[in-house]
Amino acid sequence: MFEKSQRPKKRLFLALVLISVLLLAGVVYLLWHIMAPGLGNISSYLPAIVGGLILLLLVFSLFALFLMALVVAGVPLFRLFQGMAWKFVNVFFPLAVFFGRLFNIGKERIERSFIALSNHLFQQKKIIVAPERLLLLLPHCLQRGDCPYKITQDVDNCRQCGGCRIGDLLRICRAYGVNMAVAPGGTLARKAVMSIRPKAVLAVACERDLTSGIQDVFPLPAFGVLNERPNGPCFNTVVDTQLVEKTIRRIIGRGDDYGKPA
Repeated sequence: MFEKSQRPKKRLFLALVLISVLLLAGVVYLLWHIMAPGLGNISSYLPAIVGGLILLLLVFSLFALFLMALVVAGVPLFRLFQGMAWKFVNVFFPLAVFFGRLFNIGKERIERSFIALSNHLFQQKKIIVAPERLLLLLPHCLQRGDCPYKITQDVDNCRQCGGCRIGDLLRICRAYGVNMAVAPGGTLARKAVMSIRPKAVLAVACERDLTSGIQDVFPLPAFGVLNERPNGPCFNTVVDTQLVEKTIRRIIGRGDDYGKPA
């Protein structure tokens, strides 16, 4: 079965976070209202102090949402606010998934929205690094399942026979001087990041692995490109190599259209 990625919508993630914050605020207010008399028996100031802290948390959450909404709208922000918005996107992800389930919204759809928003922040920050400080991180499933040459330890074992996209991506990385690693799972992916110590990561994977990977390496900037699964998940997957090369050129400062959608 061919699994084609739908065009992700960044607004879905923001909408879920907004609904989550408002629902949580309502629940917390109700709890505070019930507990206030008991808190008042302890100290006459305690209900006001607890209420003030709750209000402060709500205002802070709404401010975070406001920053993320400005980013999605393309409003230029100071680098400090861009960094805060990026951090909030990662912090709010579990909340969005939890409340997405309540509204019967699939986790994969929320993950695509999260990746699109994270990529948008990456582009808005106009991150540019030297080629040798960029890591192209690929999933093992891009290699043909029947290939006898294992490349997870050494990508140079690839014979570039054209049977999969690994050879094309290896040629692109060599042409630009970019690091490339192939990992069969999150543990080896993190090991590759720690070993190479890049300043930015361009990762290719499915929704689940990209989402967890972007969060794992944060605050290291990571741009995600979804793979396609013509043979189902985790087997003989493919990726648009032109899109990968175009994104590499942008990140190493050789593209002339940074800021446009990848």
